[in-house]
Amino acid sequence: MTTRTRIDRVRASVGIAQLALQQIEDDLTADDIDAAELAAMLRELIEDTDPPGGFMASVAQLFPVAAQRAEQIEPDRDGDASCPLHEAAALITDNAGQHLIWAANSLHPQGETA
Repeated sequence: MTTRTRIDRVRASVGIAQLALQQIEDDLTADDIDAAELAAMLRELIEDTDPPGGFMASVAQLFPVAAQRAEQIEPDRDGDASCPLHEAAALITDNAGQHLIWAANSLHPQGETA
């Protein structure tokens, strides 16, 4: 597989994620959204009933894989590329995910709407 094909696949995936973001933005700006529905949307981003599930978990998994590859190809094997990737994954799982949970629970502590 050529590098160009890999880059094209990543671009296509990012494009799909951007379309999903646009849909979520459209939903979030709708006049009829309530706290329970917003909480459900946030929970959908962090849902982990099917490990490794959820958007945040998927993005977080991307960075350690890239870090492992960076470790193999870094010229000096000094961690200049791989360490920030590992840290980015930790921030997403430890920090961003938890903040989404707090926000969702603040909006609608009972969980998703029936």
